[in-house]
Amino acid sequence: MIFASPADFRVALADLCVPDEGAIAAARARQAELTKPAGSLGRLEDLAVFIAGWQGDPRPRIGRARTAIFAGNHGMTVHGVSAFPASVTVQMVANFEAGGAAINALSGAAGLELEVIALDLDTPTADFTIAPAMTEAECLASLNAGAAVVASDLDLLTVGEMGIGNSTAAAALCLRAFGGTAAEWIGPGTGVDAEGIARKTAVVEQARAFHADGPADAFETLRRVGGREIAAIAGAVLHARQLGIPVVLDGFISSAAVAPLAADNVEITDHCIAGHVSAEPGHVRLLARLGLDPLLELGMRLGEGSGGALAVNLIRSALAAHNQMATFAEAQVAAKL
Repeated sequence: MIFASPADFRVALADLCVPDEGAIAAARARQAELTKPAGSLGRLEDLAVFIAGWQGDPRPRIGRARTAIFAGNHGMTVHGVSAFPASVTVQMVANFEAGGAAINALSGAAGLELEVIALDLDTPTADFTIAPAMTEAECLASLNAGAAVVASDLDLLTVGEMGIGNSTAAAALCLRAFGGTAAEWIGPGTGVDAEGIARKTAVVEQARAFHADGPADAFETLRRVGGREIAAIAGAVLHARQLGIPVVLDGFISSAAVAPLAADNVEITDHCIAGHVSAEPGHVRLLARLGLDPLLELGMRLGEGSGGALAVNLIRSALAAHNQMATFAEAQVAAKL
């Protein structure tokens, strides 16, 4: 168990490691020597330097990398917030395990291990409009389930989720972490119509009112209006930070898992990359609050870690250019006058 108590979680969040500045400087120096005009590879150069800092190596590589997909069910789905029944969560987990989902194909294409962690699917969280979604013990168990998938020898982790109703939970997390109105964070999710969006908005507003007098730190926000799979992502991201492993976030829900942590310590996203910006409207606003600039914008809103897996191909390309290009001296090419 990584987080034995809420206090352990809070201490870990308050005491975050930082990247290796020496490796960053050396990686930047190498970029300046490669056979190209300075800055001509744009964000590919930045990605190589970023990974160098977290690996502590000016010539970083991605050997072992993993996609972790967490699945959970939500009690607030009784309010009709999704276009699909909660039973779809179980069915999609079976699809992941059989290799038939988008994330199976995309993880394979990006050279990622795929691990699927189903969290008490037969026991949905409580309806967070009338009670905390999880008990303290349930939230800790979810955080630790996420932390447990972060092997110490990983070079990169991507995170994703499956859970009918979890875009509503994500909106509630963002609202509690960053304020605003429920409508600013709500989107179609699985494809609900205008009436469905109105139901989602009402549910999130009810949750905010019910929990208004409760503690608003990261642990309590996750416990009160999150979900098991969302808390697991938070636990994975925080433990990855403890180990200095960079994390690629997927879409709105994966990013929302980090929102309560960022509200307590803005530096939590320093080891994170936003793989893409989702078509879910709240994601643009959320990434701005997290200080993350997405790598891709492809109109995706599937979840499952799909956008994160796609982004890993870009990161691998960035490292290939960084490591395999010749320097001006090696290629006997004249540097800039």
